[in-house]
Amino acid sequence: MDASAATLRSRRSADRREFSWRTVVYGFALSRRHAHRRTADSDAIFLDWHHPWLFFLATGTMLLSCADAFLTLQLMDRGMIEANPFMNAVMAHGTVFFTSTKLAMTAFGIFVLVFLAKARFMNRLRTGLFLTMFFTFYCCLVCYELVSLFRIS
Repeated sequence: MDASAATLRSRRSADRREFSWRTVVYGFALSRRHAHRRTADSDAIFLDWHHPWLFFLATGTMLLSCADAFLTLQLMDRGMIEANPFMNAVMAHGTVFFTSTKLAMTAFGIFVLVFLAKARFMNRLRTGLFLTMFFTFYCCLVCYELVSLFRIS
């Protein structure tokens, strides 16, 4: 009886469901469920673990979107125009509205693409590939804006 009482006391004191930084580290780096347990579950596309490459792409795309918003405002101050008609209409409401709308749309798109990263688009391409394409697009766009900014200055 003594050993079971000690075990019960130790279980009560350390609840695994409590959130801590150990939870984040363990869930991100040491998670064991990287694939489905049964072959019958292979059609399901949602797992509790995503590849770290998706984290890099999502974070990088969001940072590049922030740089794009900043560089767009800098270029518009120097006489350039916004080529995207939708964002040009949003820009008419002010820079704060422009920045918040741009970042919110980008964040929502990234969230959806990471959530559906294992899904296949038209049964051919994984949707995670679209996140790679958007990251590449933003890299090219930010490089273009930097070159334009250096030419104008």
